[in-house]
Amino acid sequence: MAIQRALISVSDKTGILDFARGLEAMGVEILSTGGTAKHLADNGVKVKEVSEHTGFPEMFDGRVKTLHPKIHGGLLQRRDNKEDQKNAKKHDIPCIDIIAINLYPFEQTVAKKDVTLEDAIENIDIGGPSMLRSAAKNHKWVTVVTDPADYAVVLGEMKENDGDTTMATRERLAWKVFHRTSQYDAAIASFLNKEQTTQKTFNLSLPLYAELRYGDNPHQAASLYGHFGDHFTKLHGKDLSYTNVLDIQAAAGLVGEFRRPTVAILKHTNPCGVGCAEEDLREAWQKAFETDKQAPFGGVIVTNRSMTLSLAKIISEIFTDVIIAPDFDADARAHLQKKKNLRLIQMLETAPQALSEPVIRSAPGGVLVMDADPRALGLDDLENKVKTKRPPTREELEAMRFAWRVVKHVKSNAIVFGKHDRTLGIGAGQMSRVDSCRIAIWKAKEAGLSLEGSVVASDAMFPFADGLIACGEAGATAAIQPGGSMRDEEVIAAADERKMAMVFTGYRHFLH
Repeated sequence: MAIQRALISVSDKTGILDFARGLEAMGVEILSTGGTAKHLADNGVKVKEVSEHTGFPEMFDGRVKTLHPKIHGGLLQRRDNKEDQKNAKKHDIPCIDIIAINLYPFEQTVAKKDVTLEDAIENIDIGGPSMLRSAAKNHKWVTVVTDPADYAVVLGEMKENDGDTTMATRERLAWKVFHRTSQYDAAIASFLNKEQTTQKTFNLSLPLYAELRYGDNPHQAASLYGHFGDHFTKLHGKDLSYTNVLDIQAAAGLVGEFRRPTVAILKHTNPCGVGCAEEDLREAWQKAFETDKQAPFGGVIVTNRSMTLSLAKIISEIFTDVIIAPDFDADARAHLQKKKNLRLIQMLETAPQALSEPVIRSAPGGVLVMDADPRALGLDDLENKVKTKRPPTREELEAMRFAWRVVKHVKSNAIVFGKHDRTLGIGAGQMSRVDSCRIAIWKAKEAGLSLEGSVVASDAMFPFADGLIACGEAGATAAIQPGGSMRDEEVIAAADERKMAMVFTGYRHFLH
């Protein structure tokens, strides 16, 4: 049966004029409200106001305009049900065969920095979701469009099907409605949880972004939900796996700590080398690579500057799984794309914002939700946080800042030896901190790097003096750590005995 009547009420007016004109050209009567009606009429589309259709005026600053039996009856009446049609005729409720509605921009409103609770509440759409749900429930007869991307599809089908759409399309569009309204309600619930004293619940509804190649292991299926593509773009290579996504997240977070040209190499989300330079990424790469020349095999390389051909030529000699950069020079991209399995990922400007979102992990019977830890804390005013008799030199302070930014991204227990522009040895994920110290010392020795005059960073307190003593004996002259141990005085005394400088940041950066 050909579509005869449409209702259009949109916040996002992208493409709506062409859609309305297409409907009008096929003889469809168009109902509309408020700003949408004015927009269509001003551009030559014949429109009937909803208030004229219902015989009832808009009220309460537009809060009540479509909540009327003539609207919902027009959407919900069953065309093959005699009783429905009898009531529709008795009360003069004509059918509404198609609606195009998108909702008040609640998510965009609450994303603003200084949004008030009053502004947020005013942007909670009531009539829109109600009409969408009515139409979607009755999709056997009603076509419901909530995504501008579907306008052309609907018009095309109507032209090919004597003014009607197919059941398959109506089913798909109805599913999109319930998915969209669930997202919308979840966003409202999440915001009100933060802003008001409520009995807290956690709601999350995300679209499927991609089916991943596999999970931790090939026998484990994995999927990625949400808006990953808004922040990272795959330019080349095989589909991503679960571990690729985790590596990309870890790499972007690490390199985001630095402003100088920086290259980092990671393996299983752990940094195995980080280097900074004043200008040349090749110099930064050399410093990162020298930290550990074995671990990069099959790992991840990330830069905070556009990938150049000169660096691309160097790193293409090493088997690498993923390369991440804010951009790739055209010749560098062409060179790297010769390796068909190498994944090239562009890190978009919005990535830091995404990395600041809450951390969510599954837990038995539910989920854990935690604030993100997006930047290294405690680096302000280090000169006044000295705990030892000898204060750090200017060079040691710079090295402390560098090593502290790196150690934050190493799995606990984490130890990093470094200079002001490079890592020298990294120890990660051990059950005791002194073991991480020993591993970092061993790794530096294996790489042929001297720890004399280095700085050591510890992501959490030294619980005993043994770890600090091991680092001092290996050549470290200064240490940066949170402090807070029952044995802080013993650790400070051990540093003083070795004429080491030490600062306490006051912040712990555990990473599990």
